[in-house]
Amino acid sequence: MELQKGRPSDEIGRLSKEIRVYDFLDKLNVEYYRIDHEPAYTMEVCQEIDKSLEATICKNLFLCNRQKTDFYLLLIPGDKVFKTKELSHQIGSARLSFGEPAFMEEFLDITPGAASILGLMNDTENRVRLLVDEDVLKGEYLGCHPCVNTSSLKLRTEDVFGKLLEAMHHDMTVVKLGFMEE
Repeated sequence: MELQKGRPSDEIGRLSKEIRVYDFLDKLNVEYYRIDHEPAYTMEVCQEIDKSLEATICKNLFLCNRQKTDFYLLLIPGDKVFKTKELSHQIGSARLSFGEPAFMEEFLDITPGAASILGLMNDTENRVRLLVDEDVLKGEYLGCHPCVNTSSLKLRTEDVFGKLLEAMHHDMTVVKLGFMEE
């Protein structure tokens, strides 16, 4: 895994949703670094990528309420344990569960395993509310997927939660969640 600055020089074999991310970042003049890798389906694989990126890697959890009328993208540090009761209380939404992949694809144009804050650029109707654990905001850099799980990006945290959120027309709700895994 080699850290490279900016978009790939060759777009052959890459999905259009990934290329849209690079176009979006370039249009905003946001500096980013990229690593291409095998599909990242587990936090263990993500931890290896994290070492190369030297950035905070998050769990990106797509959640919804029982009625499937409210949808959330939760970013928490990879080593924190997620407990629905703790989050439900803070956001005033009972009965949270993982959202169905069909909704994730419809709203964010991403599939399970590729969930990312960058998917919010595809949520033009603001159907998904962004929830961010306060510890995610503490690092200088954030690692995330460009809407596919075969590449990972390193972005300045201040750019992600500043320029990018503003350009995506999304707000964030900062939450304080649980404990680190032992």
